[in-house]
Amino acid sequence: MSDWRLAWRLARRELDLRFRGLRLLLACLFLGVGALAAIGSLTQAIDTELASRGSAILGGDVEFAASQRAATQAERAAMARLGTVSETVRMQAMAVRGTNSVPIELKGVDAVYPLYGTLAVRGETSAKSLDANTVLIGPALAERLGIGRGAQLRLGTAAFTVGGIVTSEPDRLGEGFTLGPVAIVSLDGIARTGLVQPGSLYESKYRIRLPTGASPAAATDRFKAAFATGGWETKTRDRAAPGAERFVDRMGQFLLLVGLSALVIAGIGVGNGVSSYLTARRGSIAALKVLGATSGIVARIYVLQVAVVAAMGIAAGLIAGLATVPLIVWLAGDVLPVAPRFTVQAAPLALAAAYGMLIALAFTAPPLIEAGRIPAAGLLRGLPGERRVPLRQTLPWVLGAGAAIVALALSTAEQPLLSAGFLAAVAVVLAMLALFGWGVRRGAALLPKSRRPLLRLAVAGLHRPGARTGTLVVALGLGLTLFVLLAGIRTSIDANIARTVPNRAPALFALDVPPDREAEFRRTIEGIATHPVIRTVPAMRGTITGYGTTRVADLKTLPEGAWALRGERGLTFSATLPEGSELTAGRWWPRNYRGPPLVSIDERLAKVLDLKIGDPLSYTLLGVERTARIASFRRISWDTLGFNFVMVFSPNAIEDAPHNLAATIDLASGQESMVMRALLPRFPSVSVIEVRGVLGQVRAIVTQMATAITAAASVAILAGIAVLIGAIAAAREARTYDGVILRTLGATRWQVLGVQALEYAFLSVVLSVLALLLGLGGAWYVVTQLFTFEWLPDYATVLVTLLGGAGLTMAIGLIGAWPILGARPAQALRQL
Repeated sequence: MSDWRLAWRLARRELDLRFRGLRLLLACLFLGVGALAAIGSLTQAIDTELASRGSAILGGDVEFAASQRAATQAERAAMARLGTVSETVRMQAMAVRGTNSVPIELKGVDAVYPLYGTLAVRGETSAKSLDANTVLIGPALAERLGIGRGAQLRLGTAAFTVGGIVTSEPDRLGEGFTLGPVAIVSLDGIARTGLVQPGSLYESKYRIRLPTGASPAAATDRFKAAFATGGWETKTRDRAAPGAERFVDRMGQFLLLVGLSALVIAGIGVGNGVSSYLTARRGSIAALKVLGATSGIVARIYVLQVAVVAAMGIAAGLIAGLATVPLIVWLAGDVLPVAPRFTVQAAPLALAAAYGMLIALAFTAPPLIEAGRIPAAGLLRGLPGERRVPLRQTLPWVLGAGAAIVALALSTAEQPLLSAGFLAAVAVVLAMLALFGWGVRRGAALLPKSRRPLLRLAVAGLHRPGARTGTLVVALGLGLTLFVLLAGIRTSIDANIARTVPNRAPALFALDVPPDREAEFRRTIEGIATHPVIRTVPAMRGTITGYGTTRVADLKTLPEGAWALRGERGLTFSATLPEGSELTAGRWWPRNYRGPPLVSIDERLAKVLDLKIGDPLSYTLLGVERTARIASFRRISWDTLGFNFVMVFSPNAIEDAPHNLAATIDLASGQESMVMRALLPRFPSVSVIEVRGVLGQVRAIVTQMATAITAAASVAILAGIAVLIGAIAAAREARTYDGVILRTLGATRWQVLGVQALEYAFLSVVLSVLALLLGLGGAWYVVTQLFTFEWLPDYATVLVTLLGGAGLTMAIGLIGAWPILGARPAQALRQL
């Protein structure tokens, strides 16, 4: 303890409140820890808010939902035994006023809705007093139709009076994605519209308020056990908005990994900064050793100094990250699923601090050990590069801290395999850059000597004793790779938004077209539009209940990627292979097939579930369980926004069930409004959706995702710049020595600067090729594997970004070299 007290006394005297020499350590840890703290705190705050408002978001403690049917008497009685029941009906419809029409989400509610929360309405009407002739509309619908309270509009075949404008719908988030603003009527009002018919696409939901202390999970288990083949989709207040939670968790996990990568990159800057600081303290270390200080005392002195500054950097990062959360919430606005309240989340802050401490340990241990182990004589007379200690003395600390970082990342990850792959990719990139740096140094030594003095000095500077070529290669390579990565991701996502989807999407969707009026539906469109292309398919909803020998209800967790097992999916049948699908295995059934029921499955789902041709697939349709054999696998073009069904059945499998048709309509630009006006009077039950509105929502979501990725990658770029600054600082002593010797021999300042410019230019050119390969490879993985977009980078933009990044890194290198030119030769020689 006396050694530590002595070390602290000496360390405290040398510490400067302006942190001279350790500013880079402070900045790097502040940047990395702050990013991790902000990302983790925001994700945790949203999860906490979703959990605390679970009952209000869901509309009950538990929810049972089924498509195209209402609950039977037995099912309704079983629900009533669980608690207070509220019934709602949800479907797509058209709100019509005069010649204007708007696709809406029509919602029918009973007298006890909502069980939790409050339906806030501008006007005197509430859900409790809704009669069969009144409708409550959302602000977006009121704005688009230009109407308010007391106005008349038509839903289906019935006229309604607007009773008020809905300002807050408590279960809006729990309802999920919608294709239009909401309109709320009573269940009697739904019946008046005539929209609910056999085969109509609607969803019945039953929310239940349980008695105090009752378990939601137990309630859903009892109900599903009693009605296992009913096709019921269940939710509980603990997972009221699973789609929003999955998105927040996945995006948070991705951003957390990017933040961790930024911190690892910044760690290299930390190591360089500490190395530079200790080099500047060489005289102090030598003096302490001459006066009798042991290696242990010296190491403790600088461990304490680094620990104090690291702790301050980590603390400042935690405070900044926490303070950033309200700012992000304010800037994001409606982008976030909920606006979380400001609370201090201990877990993400502790995780960020732990990462910061481990990174500091991993990257400061080698220079700190070197500072304590080199003898005083070597420190006093040694030139740069002659103060190394054996690798076996530093490697255990680095490997131990690295293993702890990996263990912490994997133990706290929602997707350990994704986290492991991401960290492995970062490690591989760093290892490749380090190996490349060694190769550059060896290659420079083998190059023939140039007759041009500046060029010869620049090449020699890459391989001379004490050269920091490896560190500079890692720093420059990381910076350039991150620039390429960001450009590749952003341009590819932008291209997916701008080109892929709009060029291949139909103009209109139509739902609930009566099959017996299909010919009339086509004639109506063809009579007013120029060369329309109309495609129709039968449309139903069903739930997969089993595959092979596995029952979905018996699965504790769904296989990764088995999204089709979550709730209901669209079902259709076809005698021929659907357009936009490619058969990859098996055979299609004959046109007039009348054998056992067959089904064709998406090949990716088949791979996830390990399905084979001939395996049975069980599913429920209108509350009745059926079984079909798998006849083939298909590759589906999901990006066409056409009819892409995971399951396509042989006609004899499901054509007996009541159903309507869904249609896509390709039109010349500007004909959408004419077609909608012609269809609605003749087909009041048909919902027509303009694809431009859907694309607008998709574009907004994808743009928000791209912005979040850009922001996260920008943090990593800042960390890469910090690494470059650290590498330049670490090499300053050697650079000063070179510059002073050259100037003593008659070189001018501009010649010294020219030598360094040539050196940085050489490294930038050589590294640009490697950075292009690594950056594009990483961008391809993020775009195609993590976010399943098409790979569409703008290579010209990527190259311009690479050139700009190379110019920026060169500028930073030369700016860092400028103070060296001001060193006075006589004074510098006395200090070297």
